[in-house]
Amino acid sequence: MSASELIPMHQRSAHRSLLVIGSVALDDIDGPSGLHKDLLGGSASFIARAAAYFTNKVAIVAVVGNDFPEQHISELAGMGVDVSGVERKAGETFHWVGKYSDDLTSRETIDTRLGVFGEFQPKVGEAHRDAQLVLLGNIDPALQLDVLRQMRAPALVAADTMNLWINIKRAELEQMLAKVHTVMLNDEEARLLAGTHNLHRAADHIRKLGPTSVIIKRGDAGALLFYEGGVFAAPAMPLSDVVDPTGAGDSFAGGLMGYLAYAGDLSPSTIRTAMIMGSVMGSFAVEKFSVDGLRGLTTARIQKRFDELAELAHFERVRL
Repeated sequence: MSASELIPMHQRSAHRSLLVIGSVALDDIDGPSGLHKDLLGGSASFIARAAAYFTNKVAIVAVVGNDFPEQHISELAGMGVDVSGVERKAGETFHWVGKYSDDLTSRETIDTRLGVFGEFQPKVGEAHRDAQLVLLGNIDPALQLDVLRQMRAPALVAADTMNLWINIKRAELEQMLAKVHTVMLNDEEARLLAGTHNLHRAADHIRKLGPTSVIIKRGDAGALLFYEGGVFAAPAMPLSDVVDPTGAGDSFAGGLMGYLAYAGDLSPSTIRTAMIMGSVMGSFAVEKFSVDGLRGLTTARIQKRFDELAELAHFERVRL
């Protein structure tokens, strides 16, 4: 069953629209399984693919070079993703080269060639300015701000960031955070941004900068949601084989935002469920290289893993 068949069309037509702004890249990844070159990567590649299993109202804005294989764009389009916002420019596609440790718990960047991504100026077309959900992938916060200026009145804006922007563009980053509803970052980034090791205190600090909620991704320890109603912990699926963690966080974000688009509401209970769905899609992503773990999924496989995660975290309340 393809992504476009996952949700019946008469149900999908009522979904909220999701706009994804991010990178589309080619990756060289070295690790325990050897060197794999020219793999499809980039935040938008994982986010859009994961989200497309829940709704056909996904659009991406990105840039690629003239060396980028057209088949990757065609495949996304075949999943129902609107790729009209993907620009193709003369030059090299963003290329990242990384090496993982033998236990896959850490990685080192060997080379980064920005190519055409270095001059990326996201242009949101008229058809996408009314998107109800917006996910700002990990790009320069000045560009994230520019995208927000082009949007009309999104119901939810989520943003990702990284150590680089925290270190060299904190002022622009804080301006961006003041204008978004949710920020997603990993535990190391949260501690760096807030200047404290305690994640609860870090989330409180970040929420004071503007976002009403903070999602802290912790790899195989799951993810934490901090919001006005308290804290929610989404577990990670224990896996016997992890092959490539590169797109885990972006697949998590895609599953989360895709499910919110599918559900059509932003209530706290729905966001909690979306967190679990994010963990589900992240777990599929790490089982294979590149986006291969997100290829060919079915309703039954997604549902089965969702149920397994629900059972993993289930416990009965008792009164002492």
